[in-house]
Amino acid sequence: MKEKRLQLVEDFIQEKGTASLDELCDHFQVSKNTIRRDIIKILEKGTIQKVYGGVRSVTDRLVPFENRDHANQEEKRTIGQIAATFIEEDEIIFIDSGTTTRNIIEFLPKNINLTLLTNSLDIINGAALMENITLIIIGNNYKRNTKSFVGTDDSNTIDKYNVNKAFMAATGVSISHGLTNSDLLEYEIKKRIVAKAEDVFLLADHSKYNKSTLLTYCPLKDVSTIVTEQPLSDEYTTFCTENNITIADPNLL
Repeated sequence: MKEKRLQLVEDFIQEKGTASLDELCDHFQVSKNTIRRDIIKILEKGTIQKVYGGVRSVTDRLVPFENRDHANQEEKRTIGQIAATFIEEDEIIFIDSGTTTRNIIEFLPKNINLTLLTNSLDIINGAALMENITLIIIGNNYKRNTKSFVGTDDSNTIDKYNVNKAFMAATGVSISHGLTNSDLLEYEIKKRIVAKAEDVFLLADHSKYNKSTLLTYCPLKDVSTIVTEQPLSDEYTTFCTENNITIADPNLL
């Protein structure tokens, strides 16, 4: 029971950004001494820090899609171009929703034959114009603020599909927390896709590294290839070497 409450307290702080001791006591119906003990345990994880009168999250919260769309546009386009070079004829691929991954479709050969799974509205619109692509849409509810479809049922389950390559986005990337996301419904799709894919490609510009959000959907060691627009730090380069992760950068173009 205590471990479950600790996780709920941490999730509450992450979602709110900041929380006072009184607010936490009221929400979880426990004493201040109990909340103080919980906070001491959560502080050990490094995901929150003390502030006057309470605590705050030290991880990044989800930035609205329309704001992310304008950030690092050229870098994201370059990443999409690099990622497209890994897609081969007759493959079964998944392209994640996101302002970086959506650039892949622009650089695919117009007559390429492949099966494409996606939950991204931008990818759906682009692939619909390419007559040799078999398009499978994942998700049955549209989420406007991320232009993605979320949620699945028994008739639209991810588990029945084989996936050669999954091209994934992340809100934050770190060695300790892996590939992270803030939305529970998107998290479920991402986690199930990476479990099915033979190769996982991470598409993330430099602004995403050394950051984490609420939910880890894939450990960094499970990524096959990191696609980036500039060299990674020595720490990440060493990690990739030790875990046989390929680093793909603009030198491939």
